[in-house]
Amino acid sequence: MTNNQPMPKDLPTHARERLEAMSGQKGQRRLFTSDLSVNEFLLVKELGFDPVGMVVGCSIYHIGFQQANWNQNQEMTVLSQAMYHARELAMSRMEEEADALGADGIVGVRLTAKHMEWEPNLAEFVAIGTAVVARNRHISFRTIDNKPFTSDLSGQDFWTLLRAGYRPVGLVMGNCVYHVGRQGLGQWFRNIGQNVEMTNFTQALYDARELAMERMQAEATHLKAEGIVGAQIHEGRYGWATHVIEFFAIGTAVVPIREDHHIPTPQLVLSLND
Repeated sequence: MTNNQPMPKDLPTHARERLEAMSGQKGQRRLFTSDLSVNEFLLVKELGFDPVGMVVGCSIYHIGFQQANWNQNQEMTVLSQAMYHARELAMSRMEEEADALGADGIVGVRLTAKHMEWEPNLAEFVAIGTAVVARNRHISFRTIDNKPFTSDLSGQDFWTLLRAGYRPVGLVMGNCVYHVGRQGLGQWFRNIGQNVEMTNFTQALYDARELAMERMQAEATHLKAEGIVGAQIHEGRYGWATHVIEFFAIGTAVVPIREDHHIPTPQLVLSLND
């Protein structure tokens, strides 16, 4: 890592000052911060990575309005694009901070979203993680776009992954905001007192999840990943209308770093703590 890495010009003043202090610029003593637990910190160090600082990116975004047909299943593309772009802005700003520290990657990434109480159409998106630099300079851990790798794996999972011969290349995501059409009055009368599948609801939620997963996989394909581990699908409503829902898929894309993928044999450990 170099101490004279240029700082991005669009960073807030206090962010620049904090990153300069951590990187040892302007004659200051180098200092790192981390949101890793003690165990995660030590495991990351054992793998040959040194934490260089906790990095953050955020975006407060105005979510636009889109009208949906009362009884029609359809994606709310305006809302899907807004939610995705806001998360992407937060992620890219976190990566900028990591770049400023000369980091090779970011581990333990957390990506959160919440609507502002004072304005229901505003949402804050925050990405936070610990930037790390590899001591082995003969291997590049950066992405094909020459950005620091990102991963939401815990320190323990990150340790297991690398020991087994894989490395993360990026935190990949996909989302879909979907309007679930309401059932008609005739259908409602026909279903009274019967056990019957609500096929329009089933198809709507099925389609929305598939769109989110498909978009997550497309990002992994762009990174030339072999697969995605730790994938999750989150469901959120964020104060929209009762029949509007978002599915958000996220996971860590990985590639092999050697042909042998031997997994270390688990060992029994007895805790001496009370």
